[in-house]
Amino acid sequence: MQALIFIGPLVFLAGFIDSIAGGGGLIALPAYVLAGIPIHVAMGTNKLSSSIGTLTASITFFIHKKIWIKLAIIASSFALIGSYLGATLALMVSAIHLKTLMVLVLPLMAVFILRKRSEKTYTQNDKIPWFKISCITFAVGMYDGFLGPGTGTLLIFGFVSLIGMSYTQASANAKVVNLASGVAAIVSFGFSGNVDITLGLWAALFSILGNVSGSLLAIRFGRKIIQPILIVVFSLLMVKLLMDVI
Repeated sequence: MQALIFIGPLVFLAGFIDSIAGGGGLIALPAYVLAGIPIHVAMGTNKLSSSIGTLTASITFFIHKKIWIKLAIIASSFALIGSYLGATLALMVSAIHLKTLMVLVLPLMAVFILRKRSEKTYTQNDKIPWFKISCITFAVGMYDGFLGPGTGTLLIFGFVSLIGMSYTQASANAKVVNLASGVAAIVSFGFSGNVDITLGLWAALFSILGNVSGSLLAIRFGRKIIQPILIVVFSLLMVKLLMDVI
């Protein structure tokens, strides 16, 4: 369990950031690898710890009435369909082309996020843009199946920038979508024997602490904290994709 001494604090940080703006995997997965965990086991174990953390963040947002169940379920359904198709497409197309495209697009997305706009917290009494929501979650789901890093961040971007959803509601509902895809991944990694359950459950304690702390801050401060952390995650994602391309 010496690895946990190194992994734990970074998993806490990953959970904290992920609960606010997504992208926690950009920190957590390298932590497992740097601790000497084989890459596939690292991926599976990270999915276990991060999904448990995401579950606690989802519960926290739900208790504070920031999650709309109908929206979250519909979004999760389209994301899962898109993820399956994205994974299938990944077997036929080189990921380097999509990574190059993302490097070019991410700065534009960051500028778009910084624009001032009116925010709206949707309720069942509002006219909901279901078509837009379906398209966003399907497209991000395809990205998740094809590449993966920053999926939650892209969901929040889509909900905020293309629908006008409030940052807090966007972050909350993105957690449920991430949770659905995370559970599917755990099953896949588990059947292949690539999950260190003991390490994953211990790391999950750090992930829970990070996710609860971050989600409470997101609920309290909303856009003021979510927007700048989104920009930080966009930057981390761009650096990672640049390194992959180079």
